[in-house]
Amino acid sequence: MRRWLPSPLMSASLLLTWLLLNQSVAPGHWLLGAVLGIVAPLLARPLQPHGHARIHRPLVLFRLMWFSAIEIVRSCFNVSQIILLRRSADVNSQFIRVPLDLRSPHGLALLSCLINSTPGTVWVEIIPDTNELLLHVFDLHDEQWWARTIKTRYERPIIEIFEAPGATPRGGPT
Repeated sequence: MRRWLPSPLMSASLLLTWLLLNQSVAPGHWLLGAVLGIVAPLLARPLQPHGHARIHRPLVLFRLMWFSAIEIVRSCFNVSQIILLRRSADVNSQFIRVPLDLRSPHGLALLSCLINSTPGTVWVEIIPDTNELLLHVFDLHDEQWWARTIKTRYERPIIEIFEAPGATPRGGPT
């Protein structure tokens, strides 16, 4: 089954999207949507070098997305205010390092997307020897606050979502 339908949820979503976009439930649209739902995941399979992500806690994922959306909007206002109302000499732009316990490639990709979507922050790299995130912050006032925020608001839920149930970060629960 997985050979021809590697991602049933994605296939069903593509079929449903096809039907909604065409605003028709005619048999021809069902057939075209089904072909799209089967062929697209097969073509996308080589683009997933680590296989499919297994989501262990979907409700935690929805909560993370909700809080991330709020943080993105809040950061938009803060960065806009800094750009429009402050002198550039007053902006404290810095690089910081945040140690990560997260190991899942899918979790790291999600963390990268969330950080880079938030105005005022840029994911620079993961330092391989120490597994630290090098992060650029547009206006840094408290490095410890940033490290604590990344670890508690983002990393901890992502570990719950992508790593095995009951798994805790190295060093025990935080």
